[in-house]
Amino acid sequence: MFFMEPEFWVAVAFFIFVGIAWKMGAFKALVDGLDGRSAKISAELEDARQLREEAQRVLADYQKRRQQAESEADDIVKAARAEAERLAQDAHAKLADFVARRTKMAEQKIAQAEVQATAEVRAAAAEAAVKAAEGILRNRVHGGSGDALVSQGLAEVRAKLN
Repeated sequence: MFFMEPEFWVAVAFFIFVGIAWKMGAFKALVDGLDGRSAKISAELEDARQLREEAQRVLADYQKRRQQAESEADDIVKAARAEAERLAQDAHAKLADFVARRTKMAEQKIAQAEVQATAEVRAAAAEAAVKAAEGILRNRVHGGSGDALVSQGLAEVRAKLN
């Protein structure tokens, strides 16, 4: 007997409950609630998708800026190295020029000192020769005529030596 089974009465109660719920509009409220929840979830998913796309655009922009900054930094480093090399070459050239000028000046001073020393030695030798000649001539020639000859000879020697 079919009416004596508890499952039968549970099924009957279920269908009655569904019928009453249908009449009262509970299904409509339940369906509307679920539709609203579905729409809210869809809107949140759309917002998340838009945020994700925006984040990807921002990330791409920052990566592009980073690459540009790295490129500019590389260019700055290359320019700084080139400038440093140029400055080093200029400094080396200026130093070489300075050393060459100082060497030339030193050589000129040495040459002048040699010329001056040679002139002083010649003058001293001439003076010594004149004094020696004067002494010899004074010893050999005496009197007024001797003094005149000595003076004349000394004048000739001085003129020739200087």
